[in-house]
Amino acid sequence: MVYTIGPAGQLVLLPSGRRGAVPLGSDLLEAARSLGVELESICGGRQTCGKCQVIVEEGHFPKHGLTSTLAHLTEPDGRELAYWSKNGSVARPPAGRRLACAAHVLGDLLITIPEESQARKQIIAKAATERVIDVQPAVRQVYVEVRPAALHDNVGDWERLQAALAEQWDLTNLSIDPIILPTLQPALITHHSSLITQNLPLTITLWQDREVIRVQPGYAEGVYGLAVDIGSTTIVAHLCDLRTGAVLATQATVNPQVRYGEDLMSRVSYAMMEPQGVARLHRAVIGALNELAQKAAAEANLTPQDILELVVVGNPVMHHLFLDIDPVELGGAPFALAVSSPLDLKARDLGLKLHPAARVHVLPCIAGHVGADNVAVQLVEAIHQQEDLMLVIDVGTNAEIVLGNRERVLCASSPTGPAFEGAQITHGQRAAPGAIERVRIDPLTLEPRFKVIGCEEWIEPGPAASVLATGICGSGIIEAIAELYLVGLIGADGRFNVAQAAGLPQAAGLRYNGRAAHYVLAGANQTTSGRPIVITQADVRAIQLAKAALYAGVKLLMAHLGVSQVERIVLAGAFGSFISPLHAMILGLIPDCDLGRVIAVGNAAGDGARLALLNRGQRLEAARLARWVEHVQTATEPTFQDEFVAAMAIPHAADPFPHLEGILPRPAAGPSLRPSQRRQRGRGLGD
Repeated sequence: MVYTIGPAGQLVLLPSGRRGAVPLGSDLLEAARSLGVELESICGGRQTCGKCQVIVEEGHFPKHGLTSTLAHLTEPDGRELAYWSKNGSVARPPAGRRLACAAHVLGDLLITIPEESQARKQIIAKAATERVIDVQPAVRQVYVEVRPAALHDNVGDWERLQAALAEQWDLTNLSIDPIILPTLQPALITHHSSLITQNLPLTITLWQDREVIRVQPGYAEGVYGLAVDIGSTTIVAHLCDLRTGAVLATQATVNPQVRYGEDLMSRVSYAMMEPQGVARLHRAVIGALNELAQKAAAEANLTPQDILELVVVGNPVMHHLFLDIDPVELGGAPFALAVSSPLDLKARDLGLKLHPAARVHVLPCIAGHVGADNVAVQLVEAIHQQEDLMLVIDVGTNAEIVLGNRERVLCASSPTGPAFEGAQITHGQRAAPGAIERVRIDPLTLEPRFKVIGCEEWIEPGPAASVLATGICGSGIIEAIAELYLVGLIGADGRFNVAQAAGLPQAAGLRYNGRAAHYVLAGANQTTSGRPIVITQADVRAIQLAKAALYAGVKLLMAHLGVSQVERIVLAGAFGSFISPLHAMILGLIPDCDLGRVIAVGNAAGDGARLALLNRGQRLEAARLARWVEHVQTATEPTFQDEFVAAMAIPHAADPFPHLEGILPRPAAGPSLRPSQRRQRGRGLGD
């Protein structure tokens, strides 16, 4: 059947976040490709392989300004119905599922592309780092021998087990999870015989040496736990052997809540506006955790029922939604937490499909915008034990900042928004294969070269590239703007300096859309969409706003401590791992510091969760830290606005950067620099 191409509809593709107008009547597979999102299609769109399956999200989505429904796709035709009949139980697509190659766009759509359908699988750049951990978990196993029942003895099996644990392990005042009690007699009977009078062997799994949560006949080994960091964009789970501390598997996924809003306040708004909003957001994260547990267990040749404990961290909104608590109070002053203390819960009560008696420990929160994830970062980086003045920045949609040493530690949050993760940027995207992650601009020709994720080679300007770019991720946009500033194409105020490119050929990259200038980073022949990837004035301004909010928060903490310099900077989080410290400092994202003392530590929040999973004493330390650390509320600080305005400049309107001496451009007498002046800069930026 031939479909008429008509007016455009809005198409939003998750988890990449790419969106755009596509002609009505175009097939969904090609429409996705036109926006730079590749789907698997081994059969070439013949409705045979079924690899291009997508999920249509139905409902009204205020965040995206559209209403999405299955009715906005053409009905399944004969070939698609034949596929589902052959590969499913009924001759209809499963709920919400369609083959992209067989469906044509009839209206606005919000589409989720499952991981198995993505031709370029998303990179989740979060993994457990090597940490020295004293393994003393809350869950452990003990082997015990219980005297058998006798006719003259009316003591119950549980009471005899209690007696054996007290005698052999000095464990008293124990309780047993009611769901486990029915398994006790079968475990004893397994080794019972009327001809045998010796004691009966059991392996008992204990939680906090207070409660029996598993009974196994005979001698058994194996006790496992999951450390989870629920980020607003990504959820990461580390499966650990609680006996050895070894990380057996790491699994990660995009937080499915992104379909309801990319940033935290959007999700709070969704919870407020939709009657079932909180329940949907809660179910989404619980479903993701169950899936991660399943995948991690399978990777380690285990089952989710082998997982006996979960330690969870997350920012306050994620923390509340995980607990099925309405986060509405976190959306406005006084930003009240429903609960700030650590929690010990039963996994089954939250809907987690682990061992029936598995426990969940949730680390404490500090304040309405500083959550358990920040406590985990502080715990693992041990800021409170340092001699040097350390600044820790966990960059995300809501940057969390910690400054201090063993004498005093302060923390705050800054509303950076999602720009650093590619949102609000014209060709922005999350870190995935094909995304531009590194940028250099020639100081003489002003032409760019770049690297994309998944390719080690630099892509030079001009000719078509063998590896095509799909967009630009956070680390790439930071380097691009810093480089534009270094070569003089944008000024300290962030505005494009049109005169700087005067006299240079069009290949220099500066173009105009009406009166607005933009910089071409990748030509049309170097991208998957066939359209140039550009940096616009609006993109520069979005990054300025984000970095100014972060820097202003840092300055407030420095003012509260009465210091003008930091001695060490730690960049936490997956995004922090990919930031070039040099370009971040040039941009004014971080304050001046010896670049040799600026380090990235990866997913420190996940490592902190792992530390608390493997050492129960660290949970007490986390609770102490949450009470001891001083929180600075940036929203009510009278000087925040002044600091924010000063931090809008690149790198800053007033603060000196002595460690960038010889790298930052010198103020020019006129609006432009001659090529000879640009040549003299000699920045020495590495590749």
